[in-house]
Amino acid sequence: MKRDEESGGMWCVVMFDLPVQTKAQRRAATQFRHLLLDMGYLMVQFSVYARYAPTQSGNRTTVKEVLANIPEHGKVRILHVSDNQWSKAVHFCNGTEEDNDEMPELLLLF
Repeated sequence: MKRDEESGGMWCVVMFDLPVQTKAQRRAATQFRHLLLDMGYLMVQFSVYARYAPTQSGNRTTVKEVLANIPEHGKVRILHVSDNQWSKAVHFCNGTEEDNDEMPELLLLF
């Protein structure tokens, strides 16, 4: 599915380091990751999740919920990237460049 470059779509990228030394910390970290998945984020890499929204305001509304659920002593960084910038990222796996055409499907509700 190709998106129109002029759609104004934005990616919200959530990057985090969470403590996992104790059972309670591991549980809190798992709950945080599940929250992101429930909010429609996709795991891009370990501790890096991203979500596409057709408009920037669609991602801004989720920032408050992410911030309200950061586990104690967790470090979280949230970055907004245009769809055009996201599509220009270069991907490598085992030293080999990967195809960048794969885009997540969006859930459409009628």
